[in-house]
Amino acid sequence: MAETKKIKTALVSVYHKDGLEELLEKLHADGVKFLSTGGTQQFIESLGYPCQKVEDLTTYPSILGGRVKTLHPKVFGGILGRRDNEGDREQMAKYEIPEIDLVIVDLYPFEQTVESGASAEDIIEKIDIGGISLIRAAAKNFNDVAIVPSKAEYGLMVNILNENGAATTLADRRELAARAFGVSSHYDTAIGRWFNDSKKK
Repeated sequence: MAETKKIKTALVSVYHKDGLEELLEKLHADGVKFLSTGGTQQFIESLGYPCQKVEDLTTYPSILGGRVKTLHPKVFGGILGRRDNEGDREQMAKYEIPEIDLVIVDLYPFEQTVESGASAEDIIEKIDIGGISLIRAAAKNFNDVAIVPSKAEYGLMVNILNENGAATTLADRRELAARAFGVSSHYDTAIGRWFNDSKKK
């Protein structure tokens, strides 16, 4: 199992676009292809970079008011497929699942929405499902995939690119995975706290 992995395709699905430009510029300069949805895809294209729509890959549009965009085997198979597992590789080829080497996510702002005094309905819609699933999938498969789990890690990924070009070491991916599960844990804890607090009202 090679410890250094080249980044050829990056899935980008972020709420906060600020600070993303430098990271996208570095990836594009190194020949990385972008895959994205909705507003993020439009943002990437506004910078002049080509970007494949997730819905063109999956052949499904964003549905249920945007609740389901990335939740599809062609996306998650591309993230979770083990590159050194012959069975995984055969299935990825059979079902035309592309390898996704880097996942960049910034989750819906759940805590900020709660703090704003928004309605329960608005708060519930800020419970991220696809994003948190992408984070966990990429972090689980850190042997092959790098995960940037929030805008707080954009700079770290830029540093990695400056040092290695479009490639990550196993140590890089493990560090990013640890941060990813920290993001996931914090996010779910905040959601659980809100549900418990709302019971008391």
